[in-house]
Amino acid sequence: MEFLTNEKLTIVGAAGMIGSNMAQCAAMMRLTPNICLYDVYAPGLEGVVEEMRHCGFEGVNFTFTTDVKEALTGSKYIISSGGAPRKQGMTREDLLKGNAGVAEQLGKDIKSYCPDVKHVVIIFNPADITGLVTLLWSGLKPSQVTTLAALDSIRLQSELAKHFGVEQSRVTGCRTYGGHGEQMAVFASTAKVDGTPLTDLIGTDKLTKEQWADIQQKVVKGGANIINLRGRSSFQSPSYVSVEMIRAAMGGAPFSWPAGRYVSFNGIDHIMMAMEVTITANGAAYEEVTGTPEEMAALRKSYEHLCTMRDEVIGLGVLPPVEKWGEINPNLQ
Repeated sequence: MEFLTNEKLTIVGAAGMIGSNMAQCAAMMRLTPNICLYDVYAPGLEGVVEEMRHCGFEGVNFTFTTDVKEALTGSKYIISSGGAPRKQGMTREDLLKGNAGVAEQLGKDIKSYCPDVKHVVIIFNPADITGLVTLLWSGLKPSQVTTLAALDSIRLQSELAKHFGVEQSRVTGCRTYGGHGEQMAVFASTAKVDGTPLTDLIGTDKLTKEQWADIQQKVVKGGANIINLRGRSSFQSPSYVSVEMIRAAMGGAPFSWPAGRYVSFNGIDHIMMAMEVTITANGAAYEEVTGTPEEMAALRKSYEHLCTMRDEVIGLGVLPPVEKWGEINPNLQ
């Protein structure tokens, strides 16, 4: 069986539930025979490799290491879930301080050991900020670093499909933009249910305004709901979606969902957040978001919240002041 590429894929945080599921997804999708699993937790890492061997994936060579230099050297693609996981009662923002430091070190390690990496997907929370920190310190181009955000839009699709009793694929154009957190902007103007604009359904007996508000809250709280139901944070859905993202970067089918990307438009700048993004082998391109005045106001509010988090990280010394970014990463000038 053919692989999409023979180039090295490194999965950071591979001993965890997300990382181990990413390894399995990558092998099942036949992305590359060259998959390196990296984690600082040696026993768990070796256990994951044994599990992968027991799957008997034809032609896949799983290597593993606790040495970051070995893991990243020669890597062309990276997916990182290497931060602390979200736990019961926590928001994504509660992880800010520790995981921002992890992202800083990852960016510096990329610059040192694999500066010619083609694409990096960051999924550890708060992903918008950890992705931004990684991008700055790695020296990569904005089109080379993306973060997981499509999960929120897919959760909107799921909730609408359940409400209307239709197959999930028949709900299209579901979009959330801005931060990957509880301040995300949930758009209605882009969505359709069986071809009918969602805006034509809201306020009718098919979807009252109260029901729509409830659906929006379910989307915003989607990650917390998984923790309540399973006793741990999501791992199957972020694993699958992030591998779909890296598959697109490897030259597979384009990934056309909102994703976190470094953006600059309409006064929004020096931030990474969910936009309308298409990932291909040429990188991640984004389009400017359009919506109703209310939706654009929600997007602006989400952006302002992200700026507050960014400024907090600057205060921690993980990021320098914005005016210094171009000195560290000329691609951000």
